Amino acid sequence: MTFSRFLILIATAGSAMLLLGAFGFQYIGDLAPCKMCIWQRYPHGAAIGIGALALVISGAGLAYVGALATLVTAAIGGFHAGVEQGWWQGPTTCTSGPVGGLSSEELMNQIMSAPLVRCDEIPWQMLGLSMAGWNAVLSLCLCGLWIAAARSAR
Repeated sequence: MTFSRFLILIATAGSAMLLLGAFGFQYIGDLAPCKMCIWQRYPHGAAIGIGALALVISGAGLAYVGALATLVTAAIGGFHAGVEQGWWQGPTTCTSGPVGGLSSEELMNQIMSAPLVRCDEIPWQMLGLSMAGWNAVLSLCLCGLWIAAARSAR
């Protein structure tokens, strides 16, 4: 196995572990994901597929695509962590907002259409980072592995 393929294997396994961890928190830890949590899962799934393909087809191109997938999930995770910390506003469909100026019917409709899990709450954290924050940090590390694999393949 070449060094490039070894790095691809590690990066692919990293995305698989992060995805399995998210499912573990959801199904074993009973922490329902919010909309932005779900968004962070898709690029990891793509990175796993890209990694499987890159282990069969050699070349730097797929490794750069894998890097892009992990960079996307890191960006979503970083944005989500900022929403959780109140640094910026998140999507109105999964964060709390002001209720002033609404009629009682509009307020009831807003309450009934609100998701059960809000994106601006931190359900779990370790060492001061939420799950979204950890996803951002670890996904950036995986992105570095993908880039190293691409450079090694050239």
